[in-house]
Amino acid sequence: MLTPAWLEGLSLGDPIAADPLEGGYASKTYRVRTSLGRTVVVKTQDNLPSDLYPLEADGLDALRLPGGFAVPEVLRVTSSFIVLADLGTTAASPTYWEDAGRALALQHQQTADKFGYHRDNYLGTLPQRNPWTTDGHAFFAEQRLLRYLEEPNCFGQLPSGDRRRLERVTDRLVDLVPDQPPSLLHGDLWHGNLLPGPDGEPGMIDPAVNYGWPEADLATLLIYGNLSETFFSAYEELHPLADGWRDRMPLLHLRELLCITAHWPDRAETVAEIHTILKSFD
Repeated sequence: MLTPAWLEGLSLGDPIAADPLEGGYASKTYRVRTSLGRTVVVKTQDNLPSDLYPLEADGLDALRLPGGFAVPEVLRVTSSFIVLADLGTTAASPTYWEDAGRALALQHQQTADKFGYHRDNYLGTLPQRNPWTTDGHAFFAEQRLLRYLEEPNCFGQLPSGDRRRLERVTDRLVDLVPDQPPSLLHGDLWHGNLLPGPDGEPGMIDPAVNYGWPEADLATLLIYGNLSETFFSAYEELHPLADGWRDRMPLLHLRELLCITAHWPDRAETVAEIHTILKSFD
């Protein structure tokens, strides 16, 4: 349904058509065509937290770096919708994944003094807690893993044995994950949140921004699909990774799996994947 308020005050004309786009589950997303021949992307949904879209805008602004990913400009944001510049439908350039590796390395070179962020935000529709924390192992344990155990869907689906395994694994994080700087993370870096920009360059949408371990971003990206080795070669030219980083990917991916379980009541396959990862540390 077209809503004139989407384009109010933007001098882009009136909305004349809205084509649904595939993407995240939290919002209905449309490419909206206007009476002046322009296109924008609108995300909207009822019954979402009133600060979800303003916090998405904050995250997009944080990720917009010179020489980095193409990140859509925020044209308008309210409690019920966000209007973004349209990155278009251009095909990926021949050097897309190599350029993406360099762009992510550049992003991860942006660091803070502590882990966290200047405000809490969202991963999906659940709060992502970002208190400034000096200890990266404590931050990941408490704010990225254990915090999900209190969510009703996790509490109801995870067996007590796996909850205890998770607690034991978090006690061992300092031995399992090497020290890493608090780097600027996208926070939900699966393939669906990367797409070509206007000139075919790598672009980025739908963030859950925070300062955390760089390997946490890589874990989400790698687990959800095979990446060209040119991506990792380009990344490591600017941001070398510690030995054994590939072996740590399943452990760091637990955060995404716990979040998925927390959002939906019937995730037997995800719960089984969590069990397999945790059992490997017995």
